[in-house]
Amino acid sequence: MSLNVEIVAPDRKVWSGEAKQLSARTVEGEIGILPGHSPMLAVLGNGEVHIDPIDGKRSTITIDGGFISVDKDQVRLVAERVDATALTA
Repeated sequence: MSLNVEIVAPDRKVWSGEAKQLSARTVEGEIGILPGHSPMLAVLGNGEVHIDPIDGKRSTITIDGGFISVDKDQVRLVAERVDATALTA
C-alpha cells in the first residue's frame, strides 16, 4: 500500500508521486500520514513537510501555511508559500 501525494503552491506543482508516509505541521501539532489513514482536512502551520517516497530518499520542503486533505490514500497538500530551495531529494 502507498499514498498518492500531490503538493502544490499557488504558482506550480511542487512534488507528486507515491509515498510510504508524509509528515507535516498543522496548527494543532505534528501529523503523520500512512496508507489507510482516516479521511481528514487540516490547516497547516509554517514548517517542514517530510515525504518518504516509495523509491528514493526522504524529501523535505518548507512551507508557510496552507491545508492538507486525505481521502482513500490520496493526499493533497496546498501550501500558501513554498521555499523553492527547501526541496531535497
